[in-house]
Amino acid sequence: MKTALSRLFTTALLAAGLVAGGGARAEPLAEVSTVWKLIGPNHKIVVEAYDDPLVEGITCYVSRAKTGGLSGAFGLAEDVAEASIACRQVGPVRIAKPLPAKQEVFSERQSILFKRLQVVRMVDARRNVLVYLTYSDKIIEGSPQNSVTAVAVDRGTPIPVR
Repeated sequence: MKTALSRLFTTALLAAGLVAGGGARAEPLAEVSTVWKLIGPNHKIVVEAYDDPLVEGITCYVSRAKTGGLSGAFGLAEDVAEASIACRQVGPVRIAKPLPAKQEVFSERQSILFKRLQVVRMVDARRNVLVYLTYSDKIIEGSPQNSVTAVAVDRGTPIPVR
């Protein structure tokens, strides 16, 4: 019985890793504690930077809650579905190939199996603007909480859309 449960848990962890894979990797910038925990890490807000993998010169900064305690220490906690995003031009914008009108750019697991924080890039071709939306989804029920930001690209660099 114990071996079967162990195999099931290991399989679940591997599946979660495969679902969470892909996309850009977060670069941790800073964190602040929000609740002190006697055992395990504190609850905190983390700020991470993500470079857009298809648009050179754009970086998105995402802040989100991270659950501490014992469940957070072992990766079993489900973080709340609240996040904020700010994307900025950090260098010359270069777009090597046409972008889809809407595309998931980043995705990060927020619970052991079912919840992900996502960032989606949308192209506003008429205004030459890249719009980034962050939200959290779950297999059964997502959250309407979201945050949006936009980066105006110089008209001399038209955004190619496929």
